[in-house]
Amino acid sequence: MKKMGKNIIVFYGSQTGTAEEFANRLSKDAQRYGMKGMAADPEEYDMAELSRLSEIENSLAIFCMATYGEGDPTDNAQDFYDWLQENDSEELSGLNYTVFALGNKTYEHYNAMGKYVDKRLEELGAKRIFDLGLGDDDGNLEEDFISWREQFWPAVCEHFGVEALGDESSIRQYELQEHTDINMNKVYKGEIGRLKSFEVQKPPFDSKNPFLAPVTVNRRLNKAGDRHLMHLELDITGSKIRYESGDHVAVFPTNDAALVNKLGQILGVDLDVVISLNNLDEESNKKHPFPCPTTYRTALTHYLDITHPPRTNVLYELAQYTSDPKDQENMRKMASSSPEGKALYQSWVLDSCRNILAILEDIPSLKPPIDHLCELLPRLQARYYSIASSSKVHPNSIHICAVVVEYKTKTGRSNKGVATNWLKNKLVTDNGHKSTVPMYIRKSQFRLPFKPTNPVIMIGPGTGIAPFMGFIQERAWLKEQGKEVGETVMYFGCRHKNEDYIYQEELEDAEKNGVLTQLNVAFSRDQDHKVYVQHLLREKKKHIWKLIHSDGAHIYICGDARNMAKDVQMAFSEIAEEHGAMTRTQATDYIKKLMTKGRYSQDVWS
Repeated sequence: MKKMGKNIIVFYGSQTGTAEEFANRLSKDAQRYGMKGMAADPEEYDMAELSRLSEIENSLAIFCMATYGEGDPTDNAQDFYDWLQENDSEELSGLNYTVFALGNKTYEHYNAMGKYVDKRLEELGAKRIFDLGLGDDDGNLEEDFISWREQFWPAVCEHFGVEALGDESSIRQYELQEHTDINMNKVYKGEIGRLKSFEVQKPPFDSKNPFLAPVTVNRRLNKAGDRHLMHLELDITGSKIRYESGDHVAVFPTNDAALVNKLGQILGVDLDVVISLNNLDEESNKKHPFPCPTTYRTALTHYLDITHPPRTNVLYELAQYTSDPKDQENMRKMASSSPEGKALYQSWVLDSCRNILAILEDIPSLKPPIDHLCELLPRLQARYYSIASSSKVHPNSIHICAVVVEYKTKTGRSNKGVATNWLKNKLVTDNGHKSTVPMYIRKSQFRLPFKPTNPVIMIGPGTGIAPFMGFIQERAWLKEQGKEVGETVMYFGCRHKNEDYIYQEELEDAEKNGVLTQLNVAFSRDQDHKVYVQHLLREKKKHIWKLIHSDGAHIYICGDARNMAKDVQMAFSEIAEEHGAMTRTQATDYIKKLMTKGRYSQDVWS
């Protein structure tokens, strides 16, 4: 940093790219205040050097930290987290810092990672120069970030005695280079890391080097109804990939070709031009926003997120390319922190689910250069699915269970989920070729008990049943090995018995063979009143309490975090209250203790 004349470093702990995006925005902001910033991945730095920041005048470390899973650090911040925990003797008294945390209120451990970093840095002697910011993705994360940032920069200016340059113009980070006579062997065609890594596959396989797994099964699970629930099987033979029941499989989807073509048409460009976007800051670790050289078509298909509603900074920067002053004013307003601007962004962009194509269609005077648009759009992220198989039974195959996402927006457009629609179209053979899916494994804490004799209670409505298919296969395998296996209780829920009772045969067979000691299924819409899994739990409360309190049962919940997981937790609290003769507070604490002991595990999403 010294050598490069930088004085602000923005570290990000990011799992899905948002914290990295915010870090880039903050490092860009620094220029507007006459300071020099850089975004940094803590995984690529020796964090023990933090104390040396004090050697740089007016230096500041900003941490944009997301929380993942059950209050865990993101993969790229794991080493930093371990370092913070282990180093009590670290002396950070010369370090100025601030933290912006990214989380989601529907989860038990809301913003745990950001709160920990904020508290721990202070304990090690660092100086907090602005309050911890808390972003809630269940509400409006973008708005939380803007409001925090709006107050943060004036505080920085005051602290360091600097003034804003008043430079509100757009600052480009990358410059366009068009390649006219390039050897096509040097051009990226969708690889995530190494060029040609999809042609010559070399283990180990991970997020920077995914394995191309052939699809061996792709079938519809539901018998009827307008939704499409599907079961896919990926072949990992020869990949050296290992997994355990409860792990997640990450897949790298591609955008719909029709959307990409429409973007090319509306912007009036040839998508097959080979280009590079090169960082104007030559010292930066990040040379390009995505693998380059490549074509616009590849970038928009494999590397960029074109389906999520764009964040406000994208609108702000694109506003300069409108030819109608009214449009420009509206776009700038949506990117401001004024109440009417926020309300307009909420209704016109978020509530209407307008992606970048819809925005270009609905603001005809907006004609941005495609290279600037590609610089601003966030990276297309891998999608995670709970694995629906056991490696004891299927060592060379990974099963996925998912529901295809498609819905009508307020503007009458049809929006399709990127990954699920892409997976749906992964036919086993496509014109004589095997369909493949770029994937890797992400380890999880969602594990069967170490002792097979421990009872397990599994609650997974809808596609939340996925990890439990693996658990059931594994408990059956343990039985076959002659092991004594504890009670195995399943609570599943769907809408209609004759429509979306997925894996019905497998579940009923498991019950017949004594692998499942109880199979409880809630059909929410087969009667006048709604019946959900939590209602069935209450019907068997005495037995449930015995399993938990006397027999050491492990409880597992998978599926929707916003309603189901909360309602189920409430049901367990009520059972503890009633059968354990506890007060409401004691019962809540009892369930929290089970979580701490690793006996109440959740694999939930919102």
